[in-house]
Amino acid sequence: MTATAGGAGGARWAPGDHILWRYRGNASDRIHICRPVTVVRDTDELLAVWMAPGTQCVRPVLADGTPVHEEPLATRYTAPRTTTTSRWWGTGVLKLARPGDPWSVWLFWERGWRFKNWYVNLEEPRTRWSGGVDSEDHFLDISVHPDRAWCWLDEDEFEQARRVGLLSDAQARQVREAGRAAVGLITAWGAPFRDGWENWRPDPRWAVPRLPDDWDRTPVHMAP
Repeated sequence: MTATAGGAGGARWAPGDHILWRYRGNASDRIHICRPVTVVRDTDELLAVWMAPGTQCVRPVLADGTPVHEEPLATRYTAPRTTTTSRWWGTGVLKLARPGDPWSVWLFWERGWRFKNWYVNLEEPRTRWSGGVDSEDHFLDISVHPDRAWCWLDEDEFEQARRVGLLSDAQARQVREAGRAAVGLITAWGAPFRDGWENWRPDPRWAVPRLPDDWDRTPVHMAP
């Protein structure tokens, strides 16, 4: 990973650099999701990264190894958890994040590069550090289809997380406000939806980033 001078915006990564895209557990300082990615673009306006097929990632599971989504909703966020590693089994994901936005926008494709959808992941604005970016997922998401139709996702998980205290009532209101702001952007077809990213393709020379042994290391922060 090579950070380059970015003027007023601070240090910047160069296209092709490998960084980590991480999430803390909710109401926790512990990293429980880590995805090695390749930098596509890093400017004052946008960080774009590519998660390649076959990337070794860290994800949360229940203490007995059961996938989280298989646990009944009533106990999904209270059952003991640990982390495991596994390879990203789907096609790759392009992630786009503007500084300060309480969401990132992900692009998914079917095999053969047929564009599938945009996915708005509501999350804490990302904190940059020397090895990547950290955030906290806010459960609620939005799916945006190629015809610009959109729908909420995971509303049941969002409400359950609020019920068990992973989000305070004040935080929940802020997440809902962020979601409405994202919907406004979708309705107006603003950036990044209008920018043609669905036609982007990765450099075929890029190697799949490696998951480092110290993927959960304490960040050394850099300028935003």
